[in-house]
Amino acid sequence: MKRRDFLKGGSLATIGTLLLNPFGAKANTITEEFKGKKAKNIIFMVSDGMSSGTLNMADLYCKRKLGRHSHWLSLYEDSLVNRGLMDMASASSIVTDSAAASSSWGGGVRVNNGSLNVSPNGQENMPILQKFKKAGKKVGCVTTVPITHATPAGFSVFTKSRNSQEEIADIYAELGFDVMMGGGHKYFDAAQRKDKKDMYSVFRNKGYTVARNKSEMNAAPKGKPLLATFDEDGLPYTADHMSSNFMKNNIPTIAEMTAKAIDQMKNHSNGFVMQVEGGKVDWAAHANDIAGLLYDQLAFDDAVKVAVDFAKRDGNTLVVITTDHGNANPGLIYGKFVNENFDSLQKFKNTNEWILQGIKPTDSIAAVKERIEKANGSVKITDDQAKDILSYYQKAEKEDGVYNPKHLPFRTLAEIQKSYTSVGWISMDHSADYTELAMYGPGSQYMKPFMKNTDIHAFLLKAAQVENKF
Repeated sequence: MKRRDFLKGGSLATIGTLLLNPFGAKANTITEEFKGKKAKNIIFMVSDGMSSGTLNMADLYCKRKLGRHSHWLSLYEDSLVNRGLMDMASASSIVTDSAAASSSWGGGVRVNNGSLNVSPNGQENMPILQKFKKAGKKVGCVTTVPITHATPAGFSVFTKSRNSQEEIADIYAELGFDVMMGGGHKYFDAAQRKDKKDMYSVFRNKGYTVARNKSEMNAAPKGKPLLATFDEDGLPYTADHMSSNFMKNNIPTIAEMTAKAIDQMKNHSNGFVMQVEGGKVDWAAHANDIAGLLYDQLAFDDAVKVAVDFAKRDGNTLVVITTDHGNANPGLIYGKFVNENFDSLQKFKNTNEWILQGIKPTDSIAAVKERIEKANGSVKITDDQAKDILSYYQKAEKEDGVYNPKHLPFRTLAEIQKSYTSVGWISMDHSADYTELAMYGPGSQYMKPFMKNTDIHAFLLKAAQVENKF
């Protein structure tokens, strides 16, 4: 074929499409499929604190153990989603915290780190779930951390401090949202609240079903709003959850909570909007806890499948999949044994949190080694490494860190594990990564390859064809 005939035949246009859309020409099919349709339902999914290395390792784990991509990455491979990046800076820093990040989506305005939908000038910005509720939709949140924590709260309330979790529980009772599920029992329990107020009675008097375990969640009727708290604070890490029959029987996975929340709201005539957060991914990254991180990311990935499978059947649901910031930026380090070292994670049965919380100052070196081997499968640390860990329980100087109230030696254990797993970390805190963003369903055709976090607020309202008048 002559070059000019090749160009006349339209192949140049095809090449242009592929260059602009490196994930394949199917993206145009996606755009056509949802063109002119509004999103009756929206499921906004956040793997909190997920660095790109976390997404990468979860996919590698699935390919090497299960022979398939992760559910998230399979959406890319099959060109089922539009994909881009998002700038997540807050008003006060190029490195955001979860409160400011969620507020940028929830209120459409950048706020200072630590604040929930209150601008630096004191302006209170109405969160998006309140807007959707006023527009007649059912709304809800699902999380693996307290339901009063920063990410669900950023979609739901405005308050000056993310730490006012008892106050946030009070506000939830006034909002009348339809599904609120996660941890955080202590913020609703009269015995543990500073004001001794029984928030469960408040919710029940407002017509809510209150669930405290998986059986009660599954039995909750569809016709009533649902509040469920399954643990005192955050829910157990997935690795520890899978190793405990009690936890498996009593505490639902994030995928199970997501399925229940969809089932509670899916038949509403005006549709629903919900946020789903894998919050313990962030907590594990803060602790450099590889078992906590990897298995909670995989659990979130299962929830992605639940949401996308529903959206495929429904045809009127927009699924947004993202993260709010990087954290600790873990990744695999090149070396002769990297394959074998990474595959050793398949044998990890418990988290570093489980290991370290079970060590006592009076334990022997042998007891420490035995506990780590029980949790980490074939990992056999040396006597000197066990002695180094044990020394932290026998001296006044302790490790600090976010979500480390007992000052346990997470950094020390992670550094020891690195030679056995080939997983390295750059820090124990948030980073300024541009975050991964993927969308499936009606409205996804409007997504741009690079977006500012505050653009999401108006984007979701536009996708659902809800006027921004509140």
